[in-house]
Amino acid sequence: MNTLLVVAIALILGLLSTRLMKLIGLPNVTGYLIVGLIIGPYALGGLIPGEETNQAFESLGIVSTVALGFIGFSIGVEFKLSHIKEIGKSAVVITFFQALAATLCVDVALILIGLIPGINMPVHEAIILGAIATATAPAATLMVVRQYKAKGVVTGTLLPVVALDDAVGLIVFAVSNSIALSLAQSAISAAGAVNATQMALSIAVWPFVEILASIAIGAGIGALLSLIPRFFKSRDNRTIATIIAVALSLGICELFSYLKDNFGCPFGLSDLLVCMMAGATFVNMRKEATQMMESTDRWTPVVLMLFFILSGAELNVRMFADWSVIVCLVIYLAARCCGKYFGTMAGAAITKTDKKVRKYLGITLFPQAGVAIGMATMCKTEFEKLAKTPGISAENALYFSDIGAKIVTITMCAVMVYELFGPVLTKLALAKAGEISPENLRRPKRSKKALAVAGSDVTAVPTESTAEKVTQQSAPVESVADVTPNDNSDGAK
Repeated sequence: MNTLLVVAIALILGLLSTRLMKLIGLPNVTGYLIVGLIIGPYALGGLIPGEETNQAFESLGIVSTVALGFIGFSIGVEFKLSHIKEIGKSAVVITFFQALAATLCVDVALILIGLIPGINMPVHEAIILGAIATATAPAATLMVVRQYKAKGVVTGTLLPVVALDDAVGLIVFAVSNSIALSLAQSAISAAGAVNATQMALSIAVWPFVEILASIAIGAGIGALLSLIPRFFKSRDNRTIATIIAVALSLGICELFSYLKDNFGCPFGLSDLLVCMMAGATFVNMRKEATQMMESTDRWTPVVLMLFFILSGAELNVRMFADWSVIVCLVIYLAARCCGKYFGTMAGAAITKTDKKVRKYLGITLFPQAGVAIGMATMCKTEFEKLAKTPGISAENALYFSDIGAKIVTITMCAVMVYELFGPVLTKLALAKAGEISPENLRRPKRSKKALAVAGSDVTAVPTESTAEKVTQQSAPVESVADVTPNDNSDGAK
């Protein structure tokens, strides 16, 4: 099957899935993942003889790379210093506590479960899943807030927290992913082959050098992009400049990866972090940044739809033949929820926030979607690069490939579970907090506006006024990975 035919089929089915997801009240990203799973090589695609389908999907790898770049860049564009100053200390503290607590709980739980005989969960896999646990999907939460017109201290704290959450998550992921790669490489090395000093540097030094280098290079690209509006006034030229900035960020990351693989460079760069920092620098240096991103968002939906469909195609359900994978998935789900809940309680207690925030805010942070999938996909790519290292044995190459596939499978399944039950739990939490009026809670039908948000989960960044309609907080609330245009207008406000 040729690549263009695969793309056409994927987009047609993805488009149709948005209608079905709207009818049953689920986010579009869930439909995209299901479509990818159905047509992927582990389902119907596997019925086609030969390697044509696999090759067609592999040839679309550049789509995932580009989509990840725009996911990171859009998160950075939301990271305005003026917004951080306005949302207050409590939201910032709660964000850090709940994100880090989720990481710690998942890390500890999975490492401990990995000690049980028969459970296949190495430390490096646990560390990566712990980092992915930080990400939260604001779209599912915002859907409930809008649908039931929730108002109050919990809602007012919730929106800025989810706005900052993904930025914190990317930094945690950059550190964890680098450490996990070093541990995975050492795990397959012969005894004594890895120098203790080199190992210490790989775990304690180079990950932080990678973060600093990623931040510095991303800031430089963002600063260069901020000069564009001075010389190019047309919308088209500014959109092209934004695309160039993302492409340049990804290209430099690929260059460092090449130097690391072939010339012994001790560290690489984080694609997501470089792009995020480019966006953050740009938005804080130029007031036209939001307007330029709105133009970019007109063509990114198709890229991001294809990205999530391709991600769903990588979900290897055959892995669940191994009962230990099911156990690890259940532990991941439970540990992440515990981390989000108790981390929020701790942060709220330290900042002496309202008791309702301590009790109910953590529950509203359970949903997870686009950014988590992006992290898992990036992790899979990194381990596939290790599998293709010259001179590596076939056994070790398979070992690295299986790690990436397992991370993606657990993450995708977790996303589906969280997107199914997360909004329901959010509604119950806000109702218990008294922030949904009885008449709104009893309404059997949703408005068109609420239905439009219900279908959202993948592609557009709303303007600041969108957030202001829900709460008086001025922080942005959604990332490009977690929102999609609604079906009524084929666009986002």
